[in-house]
Amino acid sequence: MKLAAYIGIAVAGLALGFCDDTQADSEEQPSQQTGEPTGTCEVKRPVVMFNRWQEDWSVLKNPCVPREPLDSLKYIPLGGDPYSYLSLGANLRERFEVSETPLFGLGSARSDSYLIQRAQVHADAHIGQYLQFFVQLEDARAFDKDQVKTTDKNPLDLEQAFVAWVSPLGPGTIKLRIGRQEMAFDLQRFISVRDGPNVRQAYDALWADYEYEKWRFIGYATRPVQYRDISAFDDTSNRHLTFSGVRFERQGVGPGDLSGYYSLYTRAGAQFIDAQGEEHRNVFDLRYTGKVSSTDWDVESMYQTGHVGDKTIAAWAVGSLFGYTLDSPWKPRFGLQVDAASGDRHLNDGRVETFNPLFPNGYYFTLAGYTGYANLIHVKPSITLKPSSKLALLFAVGFQWRMSTNDAVYQQGSAVVPGTAGHGTAWTGAYAQIRADWTVATNLIASIEAVHFRVGDSIRELGGSNSDYVGLELKYGW
Repeated sequence: MKLAAYIGIAVAGLALGFCDDTQADSEEQPSQQTGEPTGTCEVKRPVVMFNRWQEDWSVLKNPCVPREPLDSLKYIPLGGDPYSYLSLGANLRERFEVSETPLFGLGSARSDSYLIQRAQVHADAHIGQYLQFFVQLEDARAFDKDQVKTTDKNPLDLEQAFVAWVSPLGPGTIKLRIGRQEMAFDLQRFISVRDGPNVRQAYDALWADYEYEKWRFIGYATRPVQYRDISAFDDTSNRHLTFSGVRFERQGVGPGDLSGYYSLYTRAGAQFIDAQGEEHRNVFDLRYTGKVSSTDWDVESMYQTGHVGDKTIAAWAVGSLFGYTLDSPWKPRFGLQVDAASGDRHLNDGRVETFNPLFPNGYYFTLAGYTGYANLIHVKPSITLKPSSKLALLFAVGFQWRMSTNDAVYQQGSAVVPGTAGHGTAWTGAYAQIRADWTVATNLIASIEAVHFRVGDSIRELGGSNSDYVGLELKYGW
């Protein structure tokens, strides 16, 4: 009965005509939907993108582009300037989740089944060729969830509101944004819009970007948004958290692309197993990604220094994805994911070696959240199949160890599995993951993911148990 009720809520929400962006692995990447030429018209119809503010609906001024329902709201001319227009849009994501034994049964949370819903509406105004105003509202709800966190629920609030300027400057292009905005780097391992959980992460920020040929240089100064779930429009800039830095990107370095950045992360009242106080963390990141023939790869490393209170930070992480795709029916891709992140090796030694994953996306490992990016060794072989252009199937097995047994086992959101610090062996456990993504219709995607995590003896000795997760999701795009 509960599942039937949730399905009813989801269908009712979709009937309102909302939409949602598809997952992407970088700030600039569009959704998996692709535009198709229409008849003899040389102009392609725009598609729903991961970042809605990057869409360009001005092509609808061309009469050769076939019209669809509500296109009059996608392109509203402003004055006589063909570059000035207003575009409206919306997102909706409905996900039913069953989560058994969170924290492997060692925490206060218990098995739960619930529906989470994220709805967004936006207005995108372009004034002339260079100026843009973008506003997006978000309403995130959790129905029948026992323990509701700030990542689950956020009544109607301002998700994004910024002004942008894009124009030529010298031999390149300059892009400026100021205001509340989402930002993400690379595969979103560490800096993301947090698309996995229900409430996405935005930043009150100043962003400057200069692009020239194969180079891109970025500077950013931000205060991440502090989300509150008491009433509408109660989110604020987090006065106790800042994240700012500089970044470069270079295409065509050998067979791949190279990027890197330095950031300063500061947080008041930080809490670690072996330290507490003001956190001042220097972040150094380098990434190399590419594809040659049937082989693809993505390798990223991060080193962190600084201090928490009077203790020195020395932490690191490495993430990597490798794949080989066969030119055969169903296009099987054999993948291997290898990740590692430091943990605290010795308590009371004046050093904090636990890696801080910063702003992870929540789905890099799985949607179940059983694996966090701290004190970790993680190896995950996988195979992805595409029986058709509209269906993708993923089968994977993950193996997990701790880098240090003196530190804890961590789950998503740096949640500590109680009692694990200083107990047992390095072996944490293994999990199996199955996922299917089906493009039902234009901008409508249905997904299902199931994860079974089998814990190791160290967790079982504490009274922990295996965990299971199932998620059913609908995304609709307009």
